[in-house]
Amino acid sequence: MNIRRHIFAVTTAAMLSTGAYAADIKVGVTGPYTGGSSSMGVSMRDGVRLAAKEINAAGGVNGDKFVLLERDDEAKNERGVQIAQELINNEKVVATLGFINTGVALASQRFYQDAKIPVMNNVATGSLITKQFPNASENYIFRSSAADNIQAPLIAKEAVEKRGLKKVAILADSTNYGQLGREDMEKALKTYGVTPVAVEKFNIGDVDMTSQLLRAKNAGADVVLTYAIGPELAQIANGMAKLGWKKPMIGSWTLSMASFIDTAGKNGNGATMPETFIQQPATTPKRKAFVDAYLKEFKPKNGIIASPVSAAQGYDSVYLLAAAIKQAKSTEGPKILAALQNLNAPVDGVVMTYNKPFSATNHEAIASKDVVMGVVENGRVEFLNAEDAIAKKK
Repeated sequence: MNIRRHIFAVTTAAMLSTGAYAADIKVGVTGPYTGGSSSMGVSMRDGVRLAAKEINAAGGVNGDKFVLLERDDEAKNERGVQIAQELINNEKVVATLGFINTGVALASQRFYQDAKIPVMNNVATGSLITKQFPNASENYIFRSSAADNIQAPLIAKEAVEKRGLKKVAILADSTNYGQLGREDMEKALKTYGVTPVAVEKFNIGDVDMTSQLLRAKNAGADVVLTYAIGPELAQIANGMAKLGWKKPMIGSWTLSMASFIDTAGKNGNGATMPETFIQQPATTPKRKAFVDAYLKEFKPKNGIIASPVSAAQGYDSVYLLAAAIKQAKSTEGPKILAALQNLNAPVDGVVMTYNKPFSATNHEAIASKDVVMGVVENGRVEFLNAEDAIAKKK
């Protein structure tokens, strides 16, 4: 009996010393990897993969390695709900990264909130997302993308203040993303005393925007403001070209999606949007290293990331989570929460260096000052203003 005990003790000590008992850090990665939103979802997922690979190669977090549990939510609310329940109840994830679509986020994250498991929204931008549970004593919902109540004022400023365009048409899709964004846009325009001359809606999958565009044209619109995703945005640009109606197109960051740029072709040139990250030129060594590593690892078509913003924000979200787990010395939800709300050390990210990005009352990592304006030119997004590119180097 004593011999058996001795063998067990020696074996246990050996396993501990070799890290055989090192825990996996199981993290959900939820997004649409198929369908119209997939360029955002796949880019986000690959950014997350790249960061996790780097962290694991460097020894992990407190000696433990990230294990990514990737799930395709197909941009469907009900699928997001199913995934949330599976990851929480069966997989016992310590956190989830992702959510591309605002509707999926709002439908799904309540389960993480109830389970006290942190969520890092790294692409979805609906303003309500981090404020969905205003009466909760603890809020487990964070974000590392630019909320719509940041983007909408920048869009309005570009159209009304900088270009003097006051006859505004808004074209927004019928999803939570489109309609909540439209509301933010109308609020932003109101600060300039501007009421849209036309507000038009369309559905995901619509391929003919002629009727909506004709109403906007007949109302005398001199600019089209958009809240939608790539495929439908391309139909707007192509529809304007068919009508011979050349007006500026300014909208949310999704105008930078490859599914817009590729499908709209030359009709997409000049489309302008707020961005947290523009692939080229790489304005900092960190950005260059990220782009080089991403292109080498995933080899995107023509060397252009399908959704650079999604990739960069996905990458940074892993490093933010890793910093919190390292500081907390724990993977327990409440301890990660406390660490995220008071990160002691700066996190060197691609979008920016995060200095105490969150607090108990503010779960938004991105502020208006962290966003620049981009413009589509010949198949890629460039800085609209040269001074923005220079500022990003500082």
